[in-house]
Amino acid sequence: MILPAHVASARPESGPGLLTAYAVTTGTGQSDEGIPTDPYKTLAHDLAHKDAGIENFNNVYYTSVLPPEPYEVPTESGEIKHKPITLRLINLIEKEPEIGRLLEKSIAEAKRVNPDKKTNPVQSLSEYYDYLDQLVEKLPDTQIGSDIHYFCFLVDQPLPELEGKGLYKNSLQFYPPFSSWMRDFAIARGTFLDTEKSWSEEIYQQFYNDPRFGLQKGWYESPSNWKTWNQFFSRYLKTPGARPIASPNDPSIVVSPADSVPQGIWAIDKDSKISVENGLKVKLATYYHIEDLLGKDSQYKDAFANGLLTHAYLSPTDYHRYHFAVGGTVKEKKIIQQNVACEAKWNTETRTYDAIDSIGWQFTQTRGYVIVDTGNYGLVALIPIGMDLVSSVNFEDNVTVGSIHRKGDMLGTFKFGGSDFIMLFQEKAGFKMTAPAEDKTNYKHILVGEEYGVMNGPSNRLLQNYWWIVLGSVVVFLIVLGIVYKLRRK
Repeated sequence: MILPAHVASARPESGPGLLTAYAVTTGTGQSDEGIPTDPYKTLAHDLAHKDAGIENFNNVYYTSVLPPEPYEVPTESGEIKHKPITLRLINLIEKEPEIGRLLEKSIAEAKRVNPDKKTNPVQSLSEYYDYLDQLVEKLPDTQIGSDIHYFCFLVDQPLPELEGKGLYKNSLQFYPPFSSWMRDFAIARGTFLDTEKSWSEEIYQQFYNDPRFGLQKGWYESPSNWKTWNQFFSRYLKTPGARPIASPNDPSIVVSPADSVPQGIWAIDKDSKISVENGLKVKLATYYHIEDLLGKDSQYKDAFANGLLTHAYLSPTDYHRYHFAVGGTVKEKKIIQQNVACEAKWNTETRTYDAIDSIGWQFTQTRGYVIVDTGNYGLVALIPIGMDLVSSVNFEDNVTVGSIHRKGDMLGTFKFGGSDFIMLFQEKAGFKMTAPAEDKTNYKHILVGEEYGVMNGPSNRLLQNYWWIVLGSVVVFLIVLGIVYKLRRK
């Protein structure tokens, strides 16, 4: 195969499909290698590109018809300057200059918060483009938490121009179409982390020697199974015994669905809304509707009225497979692709970028859910939430509508970084948190299968009410008896 002297090199952003980016360049290369019986459309094609010094692009003749609304990649001396996902942002800004102005303002505000060039290297738009080129194929290291939070920190700065637009927060990462581009970036980053280039023995040793990842505890499958970063990150347990299930035969006990830190409980009102006091928005009380979390087409969007919501935060260092917190039958299942945002702050003490795991952002985030019918305790919603570059929410193949699962069974996995997990309980469940407390306001980190809470259930509550009634009747009887006794003595 011989490349023509003048071609338009084009690239689909993710897999086969419509070509959206192209650049006119030159180069010659040839190869007669390939896979029979049609080598010239397989390996030979790629080898000829490599011989010509053209990588990551497919070629079409310059006279070929280009797809509608393609954008040309700027080149310098025949070389493509930026990665395709960065070029997509550049093209977006060219079409919508307001996005560029808001991005520059957000970068400037991030610089005001942390002016240190060493820990905040992106302080201009051009530096942001270079940063994206580096980040999309950056080899993972043990500082992944701060790395991915920095990505969001740069575009999480409050902008007055975005107030009153119905966003969760007036920052650029929640504002379409920039938020859509962020999701595309997460996909591009994830695609690289699915390649063998993203993993090596050297990278493995870094994580093995960091005790936060627990690789020395004998919990996980053989490292020989990990050929890519995502295979490591979504690693399996060596045996189910690595995460024993609390009270496996007691359906009232709710176990932790993930290695995580519980964040608390929020009441759901009669209109299926939760109120977040002193939230990060301008108003003191911000209301979020369960319908927004499950989707307007969910037949269970109003099933949790007067119930409870609880959620837990997964650190990037945690085991990132999630399990059934309760047993029962799957009634509904869905994955919703939305934002890949994360509220992030600069921690001046640790000099790291940390996630702010509040409540509310999950309602517009990439997420999945299953509704589980537990029988006596009603419906429970299990909702894994993607966070920042963790946009990949996946369910096991055997998790389908109508399938029956035991408490502790595998539910699915996250990829790429840190995450969140929400659970919804109906009023009839009578759910109470029992997770161990760190102090008066915080919970301790717990593992999959450890006790998270208990469902007292309607029968237990009726029984409790019955005994209160009996006790109250006895008290009234004794009071009346005392009064009668006094009257008789007179």
